[in-house]
Amino acid sequence: MKQIGVTGGIGSGKSIVCQVFSALGVPVYVADDRAKWLTDQDPVLKADIIRLLGTDAYTPEGKYNRPWVASQVFKNPDLLKALNGLVHPRVMTDTMAWVEQHRSLPYVIKEAALMKAAGDHNTLDKVVVVQAPIQLRIERIRQRDPQRSNSEIQAIIDSQMSDADRAKIADYMLINDEASLLLPQIVALHEQFSAR
Repeated sequence: MKQIGVTGGIGSGKSIVCQVFSALGVPVYVADDRAKWLTDQDPVLKADIIRLLGTDAYTPEGKYNRPWVASQVFKNPDLLKALNGLVHPRVMTDTMAWVEQHRSLPYVIKEAALMKAAGDHNTLDKVVVVQAPIQLRIERIRQRDPQRSNSEIQAIIDSQMSDADRAKIADYMLINDEASLLLPQIVALHEQFSAR
């Protein structure tokens, strides 16, 4: 079974791409969604996060306090690194269990904003990068998250890997610029990945 990574910058359309793969019957592991679920549900991870950040990391109802945590870690790179050091291994364990459940299929998709080249300390066989022009990405983010300011959007883009660096890890590129047809690009990859 092949493990295919899908990545792209915020607003590139990687979620849409993954929804199409899912509609084609391919299991998709969305790392960010699973990380959010684990921070809320995994008792070991919750205890570790409270030890690192204190009880304010969770609301009185026991839900992960994302805005508060973000306000603490994004201004403190060491704290962010320590938090990632807690979350990422739990996500990796969760991913491995998920992959095992789908062993009989030709391939699965792993979607994540942060990704390395295939085989670079990961289990990926290929990496698909979704690319879109920066102005189009900003417009998409504005439509999706109207409460975000331009400076917030730019800060997120600046904190992510550059398009040039993402291109270096790509085995395949999907162009999502609203001029190129996206669906045929995805179907072509699906046919290629499905071949045993």
